[in-house]
Amino acid sequence: MDLQTLTYIIVGASFALYIGIAFWARAGSTGEFYAAGRGVHPVANGMATAADWMSAASFISMAGLIAFNGYGASVFLMGWTGGYVLLAMLLAPYLRKFGKFTVPEFIGDRFYSSTARIVAVACLIICSITYVIGQMKGVGVAFSRFLEVDASTGLLIGTAIVFLYAVQGGMKGITYTQIAQYIVLILAYTIPAVFISMELTGNFLPQVGLFADHVSGTPLLTKLDQVVTELGFGEYTAFTNNPLNMFMYTMSLMIGTAGLPHVIIRFFTVPKVSDARWTAGWSLVFIAILYTTAPGVGAMARLNLMDTIQTGTIGAPDGNLAYAERPDWFKNWETTGLLKFEDKNGDGRIQYYNDASESFKAKAEEFGWKGNELDVDRDIMVLANPEIAKLPNWVIALVAAGGLAAALSTAAGLLMAISSAVSHDLMKSTFTPNISEKQELLWARISMAVAIVIAAYLGLNPPGFAAQVVALAFGLAASSIFPALMMGIFSKRVNSKGAILGMLAGILSTLLYIFMYKGWFFIPGTNMLENTTANHFMGIAPEAFGTIGAIINFAVAYIVSSMSAEPPKEIQELVESIRIPKGAGAAVDH
Repeated sequence: MDLQTLTYIIVGASFALYIGIAFWARAGSTGEFYAAGRGVHPVANGMATAADWMSAASFISMAGLIAFNGYGASVFLMGWTGGYVLLAMLLAPYLRKFGKFTVPEFIGDRFYSSTARIVAVACLIICSITYVIGQMKGVGVAFSRFLEVDASTGLLIGTAIVFLYAVQGGMKGITYTQIAQYIVLILAYTIPAVFISMELTGNFLPQVGLFADHVSGTPLLTKLDQVVTELGFGEYTAFTNNPLNMFMYTMSLMIGTAGLPHVIIRFFTVPKVSDARWTAGWSLVFIAILYTTAPGVGAMARLNLMDTIQTGTIGAPDGNLAYAERPDWFKNWETTGLLKFEDKNGDGRIQYYNDASESFKAKAEEFGWKGNELDVDRDIMVLANPEIAKLPNWVIALVAAGGLAAALSTAAGLLMAISSAVSHDLMKSTFTPNISEKQELLWARISMAVAIVIAAYLGLNPPGFAAQVVALAFGLAASSIFPALMMGIFSKRVNSKGAILGMLAGILSTLLYIFMYKGWFFIPGTNMLENTTANHFMGIAPEAFGTIGAIINFAVAYIVSSMSAEPPKEIQELVESIRIPKGAGAAVDH
């Protein structure tokens, strides 16, 4: 069976499963829409949380960044996994003990202020919309290859699919859909990795294959270093990142993970406080399967790509792949616009090298090369890798289904967080408290629809690769929501004024720094400074600034609180009761 037909069958079957589950588990009440009726088993919830977490950034983009950045991209592995430890230890059980539906609801009640709740909603929406932009980029990449259309068309088609099942099912439908999506995405990620590791190293575990010998007899990483440095690129295994930036980046991803609303609300769906801790533990187990595989996938994908293009001796007239003889996978990705070739020296062959390298420039001129001729979008590497490695068609089709599952599962979770914040925290609890449950669900679905339209529009011109855009969202969560939650749980002294001004100071400073380099509201061409290391404050990239934003948030909150009245006695007693994570009560209906 040809690849396209097989892809349609596998992807179509997975979509039919997701939509079927969404309709089977559709929400009939606000409790089911917001928290799945609080009846999800910790193992199932751990699997759903892992799918919610392992987005297009994890499945599609992270290995692509590792493939091109090497050791420097390890910040994603350290930050994203470390954040779950913080979440399990510092937040999840206490928030579940509180027994409400949403993060802004906790902040509003703990800081005894509807203003604090509204500010928390605004921060949540800003973080989640930014995060969804990254997912939409991933959706566009996956759908464009699957349907053989350009990336923009793929994005719009994927948007319609997300809208169909997320709006229908609410948290209950999303939970059980994400369990199915986890199974699909983890099989789609690990099976090709096993094939390619066996092919390149003879080891079936890619975690072992990464450090094993290549079939040529040279260690895989040593061979990769040789291949890339001979073409002017930096050593794959070299540490070239600014240590301060790497630390700030990792911390931003860690505390951003612990502050992401769409992840936190998953812990509201379990019956007991202890189940919240077990959910975090099981989530880490399920996430680790993919995250320990990603470094091997990235390294092997880069080596396969280089070997495909550089077919012979560097500089030899026939040493590079002839464009007319390019393989089918190359042609397929050209259709999407995410892989581009420009024959700058007119020899009909593809030169792929680092034309910015001063040390390689003289050699390139000697070879008659006039610049790098291949533009590779890093987000295609995981999806293209099985095709480059010439794996069986069913494996390639499975990867397409996995990429779509990863992007769609997280997009649905983010939309759930946005819709619950708007309908429950703004409409029901703040502006129109007398609306019926039916009207509240209607507002939830309307806000979800508006959010996905905005995200799709911004996703057409994203401010970076999927993982980079997602990193911005983590920085925004780190600078606004995480400090408010930490102070709300562990400090009886922080009051409403401190929390409100802290959140505003944290998120506004981070947004300003991001917009300076990425463009105002991510609009291309509106940036005030060029996004280069030389222009960054102390070498700190926009994606890493969330740590600074968090420090500003904590500082402002404590200073303002120390200069104003203490919280009421009943609030201080509430903080004491939250800290004892035993015997969570039932959800409070509104």
